[in-house]
Amino acid sequence: MAALGWLTRRNRFATARSVLAGEAAAEAARKTAQERDAQLAVEAEAEAAPREAVREPEFPVVGDVRAAAFFDLDNTVMQGAAIFHLGRGLYKRHFFRKRELARFAWQQTWFRVAGVEDPAHMEDARNSALSIVKGHRVAELMAIGEDIYDEYMAERIWPGTRALAQAHLDAGQKVWLVTAAPVETATIIARRLGLTGALGTVAESVGGVYTGKLVGEPLHGPAKAEAVRALATAEGLDLTRCAAYSDSANDIPMLSIVGHPYAVNPDSRLRKHARSHGWRLRDYRTGRKAAKVGIPAAAGLGALAGGAAAAVAAHRRRR
Repeated sequence: MAALGWLTRRNRFATARSVLAGEAAAEAARKTAQERDAQLAVEAEAEAAPREAVREPEFPVVGDVRAAAFFDLDNTVMQGAAIFHLGRGLYKRHFFRKRELARFAWQQTWFRVAGVEDPAHMEDARNSALSIVKGHRVAELMAIGEDIYDEYMAERIWPGTRALAQAHLDAGQKVWLVTAAPVETATIIARRLGLTGALGTVAESVGGVYTGKLVGEPLHGPAKAEAVRALATAEGLDLTRCAAYSDSANDIPMLSIVGHPYAVNPDSRLRKHARSHGWRLRDYRTGRKAAKVGIPAAAGLGALAGGAAAAVAAHRRRR
């Protein structure tokens, strides 16, 4: 009985942290969106980028202002993980040493080869990033983030997913990124793509300086769903008329609360779940990349290099 009570308290604590992270992300997202709206008229022409011609979906409904779209970032809107590209850019600017760079490189290799978001690796990346930015000013990281986007992220945006987001914008709806990446990085990406704003992990700051702690927990898994719910309430949205897009089974909680869920570049678990629930599928990877993500471990060992292949195989055996 004592063990059961402990588990119940732990679950309640985890739920409370998810709610706190979601509410913090929603508050930060609304603030940055308001700032973005004030600057949109000035920046739109300068920042507009040509979009590749991609067949627009049959959805969304034009003029439905109680609808909005929520897009996961990593491997949905952008190839790879934003936090790893951020780490790469910070290393270039001497924020940390080669040992930490090697860790970021390994994390990125895992992410791209395995095709899944492993919670342990994402937590490791989060802790690395927090230790790196501790003591730095928020304004400093925002300014650097602009350059890092141009250097490492801009060319990794999936044109197909960007077209989906633009379809919602053209229909008069708001479009939000929802990501475990730092909210500052997510906000830069959203603004560069002409989106409304971003829900992201909120790092604590005092007097404009990072403390090395988070507000709540990373915006991952159930916390994303809480953030979307909080934002929908604040914005007066009807979630049954909203859409959500993700590549990862970790985002099933977020996808499940909207009326129009999409699996984009899905991992194997999400693809299976989407098909069983009749969700729409979109895959913008090349045939080679899409197949590589889905190959069985035994077949992939001969094609994948060294330690990355062994780690992926071990991960899949544990699943």
